[in-house]
Amino acid sequence: MSNQKILYDRLVKLESEIQKLSNTVFALKTTDIRVYPENYGDLSMNAALRAERIACQMRNLVCLAAPKKRSDYLQEAADAQGIEICQNEDLISITLPGLLPKRKQHVNAAFLHEPLNYALQNYLAVHSLPLYRECVVCFSQVYEQDGPFDRIRDYDNLEFKQLLDTIATYIMVDDTGLYCDSYHTTEIADRDATVIYVMGKSTFPKWLQERKNKIKSISEIP
Repeated sequence: MSNQKILYDRLVKLESEIQKLSNTVFALKTTDIRVYPENYGDLSMNAALRAERIACQMRNLVCLAAPKKRSDYLQEAADAQGIEICQNEDLISITLPGLLPKRKQHVNAAFLHEPLNYALQNYLAVHSLPLYRECVVCFSQVYEQDGPFDRIRDYDNLEFKQLLDTIATYIMVDDTGLYCDSYHTTEIADRDATVIYVMGKSTFPKWLQERKNKIKSISEIP
């Protein structure tokens, strides 16, 4: 099958997905969140997941039609998603978009993981990163202060394990519980985000105390 035929078939499927997304957005516009909060939440989740699938399908089209542009695309995708890697001595922080709740069905996880993987590769090309044998990983779920707080979810509902698998490839000897402790926290800030901190175990107590002294937590919101 020629590339032209493959591209055409994928564009037809993509067009169908975009139409379904448009229908869901229309349903959101006509659903009263005060009367049907659960329906609104389900529709929002459906729209977000479909938008991710559309982004991944478009990404695959780029790779098929212009494979030499893949690296440029992933770099721009990482920038568009606000992926940022910072390092301060024994502490590494990785900022990501706010995570969706854990999926109830299997969907393509490439939307976030491919740009994250590329960002880590790109960072390592310029900087050195420690390889932790024993460490603490802190998952900080950050919520916009002006947003409704009933959207704040249990930590078990988030896709932390998949992200940790990607990150561990670059900076950990092993991410099992024998070598890696985990800590979860929720913060209030100017925008939604997920920040993953990785540090040596000896660094964690001081870091935790400093964070508690300066961050705004849910309990501080009037």
